[in-house]
Amino acid sequence: MRLKGIRRSKNVEMRSGGRRGGGTGAKGGLGLVGVLTVLAIGYFTGIDVSPLLQGGDVQQETSRGVTPADDPAARFSAQVLATTEDVWTTVFREQLGRDYVAPSLVIFSGVTQSPCGGASGATGPFYCPADSKAYLDTQFFQALERQMGAGGDFAAAYVIAHEVAHHVQNQLGILPDVNAARQRASEVEANALTVRLELMADCLSGVWARNVEGLMERGDLEEALNAARKIGDDYLQREAGRVPQPHTFTHGTSEQRARWFGQGFDSGRVGECDTFAATRL
Repeated sequence: MRLKGIRRSKNVEMRSGGRRGGGTGAKGGLGLVGVLTVLAIGYFTGIDVSPLLQGGDVQQETSRGVTPADDPAARFSAQVLATTEDVWTTVFREQLGRDYVAPSLVIFSGVTQSPCGGASGATGPFYCPADSKAYLDTQFFQALERQMGAGGDFAAAYVIAHEVAHHVQNQLGILPDVNAARQRASEVEANALTVRLELMADCLSGVWARNVEGLMERGDLEEALNAARKIGDDYLQREAGRVPQPHTFTHGTSEQRARWFGQGFDSGRVGECDTFAATRL
C-alpha cells in the first residue's frame, strides 16, 4: 500500500492505559499459545473474551502510554483514516447527495473506556455510535499478523476501513435501525441481523478500497480478502476447536465476508451493498 506522501488525519485521539499480561499457566491448560489464540479471536469477533482468561495466572501490568515504539502503527492508522475521509466525502457527495462527517479514531494502549463500554485487546477493534469513534489497540496489528495469519498493510487497513464502514452505516441511519430491531428480536434473529450488518460493512470496505486512488499495490487486494476469510465466524470457531454453529454467527462465514468485500470492490457503489435486501448472503 503506497502511503508515502499521504496526509495523516487530525481525527485521531491517543490514549494511554493498562494492559493485562498473560502467564504461561492459565487456568484450564490454555498456556501462552492458548491465551494468544483466545485474545486473537476476541479481536475479530468483537466479543469480550476476558471470562475465558479469568482465574488463571493473569496479572495487571503497570500502565503505559503510547510510546515511540507504537508510532509507526499510529502513523499508519492516521494515514489510512485520512484515505477513508477522502473517499467517503466523495462517495457521499457523488452517490448519495449528502455531506460526510468523519469519525474519530481512538488509538489506545491496553485498556480504555468508551460510552459503549470498556475497550481492550480482548474486545478488539470496534465502533461506538454513541460518540462516533472507532477504537483500536496499538497491539492490534501484531495480533492480526502473528495470531491470525492475516499480515500485510492492506489487511490492517481493511480492518480500519471496516470500522469506519460502521460509521457510514450510522450516518445513513442503518445502524440505529438495526440496533432497535435487535432489541426486539430473539437471540438467533438478532445474530442474523448482525451478520447482515457486518457483511454490509465488509462490502462498504470494498467500496473504500475501490475508490482509493493510486495506493493499492500488487497483492493488496488478496491481503484484504485473506483477512476477510481469516475472521469469518466458521473459521474462528474451528480455530477455537468447535464445530461451526451458524445460528451463533455474528459476522458471517469466511466465504461470505470475502465475497461481500469483493462485491463492494468490484462495483465501487454503496447501492450494491444492501445485504438486508439480499436473498442470498
